[in-house]
Amino acid sequence: MKAKGVYYIHKGDQAYSQDNMAKTLDYYKRGLELYPRHYEAWFNLGNIYAVYEDYYSAVDAYRHAIEANPKFVLARMNLGIVYSEDLGFFDEAIEQFDIVAGIKPFRIWVPFIYSNVKSARANRGLAYFNKGVAFKQKAMFLPLEKKYLAYQYLGDAIEAYTASLKILKKNYDIYYNRAVAHHLRGESRLAGLDYCKAIKLQPTKFEAHYNLAVLLRGMKRYRESISELEKAALLITEHPDDSGLQTAYIFNLLNEVSRRFMTGNEFGADKLTDEPISGISYTYVNGRVVADEDFDKAMMKNFKTCAGFDYFNNKDEFEEVEYGQ
Repeated sequence: MKAKGVYYIHKGDQAYSQDNMAKTLDYYKRGLELYPRHYEAWFNLGNIYAVYEDYYSAVDAYRHAIEANPKFVLARMNLGIVYSEDLGFFDEAIEQFDIVAGIKPFRIWVPFIYSNVKSARANRGLAYFNKGVAFKQKAMFLPLEKKYLAYQYLGDAIEAYTASLKILKKNYDIYYNRAVAHHLRGESRLAGLDYCKAIKLQPTKFEAHYNLAVLLRGMKRYRESISELEKAALLITEHPDDSGLQTAYIFNLLNEVSRRFMTGNEFGADKLTDEPISGISYTYVNGRVVADEDFDKAMMKNFKTCAGFDYFNNKDEFEEVEYGQ
């Protein structure tokens, strides 16, 4: 029975590699009826269900994979992601990520040939990151009568992101998400520093520039906000797949902040000067930016430069509690 089950699962693997999902599902189901402890087949089945948004079937498949192999890290990770991002079962997701972070796999190290040490550490780092995402989502989807818990859950998210950064160093997504959590908690300085770290790592991603601009706008740092909004606007127009509504919103916000800046100190803005509002200058040909090598280097340097960094880096300007690194 087991051998016949393995045969059908092998046929399912072949159909899977050929993107024939109908045959894949048929072969996997037949194989698993005969050999129900084939955890890799359950895992692949879960992935297929998740792609086709049949999330409860995906959960069932991942749980079967874990039942057959409790230390199957990838199945627990994917189960946690489906719980958190697709079903809103945040506590169940956090439980899975905690288990993954605590699993100590048998480590293999053959000099110059193979080592799984790095991948084991990376999985722990990803588990902490996903745990942070789950806590952040848990904070965002609280019912009105429990909104007071949001600050605590965002703090739990920050703690998880910080643990992740100890393993997955110099990671844009972790710094960006930790910045968002600080931002939502009203910890402006820590949010600003993390946005700046994210921007330094991935200067051409518009989200960190945009969020930093919103943060600076809220702090009435209009000159720096305009600088970051201009970068976000330029970056998003270079990605035609992004929402036109999103682009329009950025430009509307840029216009609004610019108006506030030009009114002087009425809103606590910087004093007016004859200097340009930002250091960016553009050359357009048929609506596109054209740059020579020197200009291109200057643009990249400008994108990496975080408006307001010196301000955020001055602890005397703030009275906030430090978290993590």
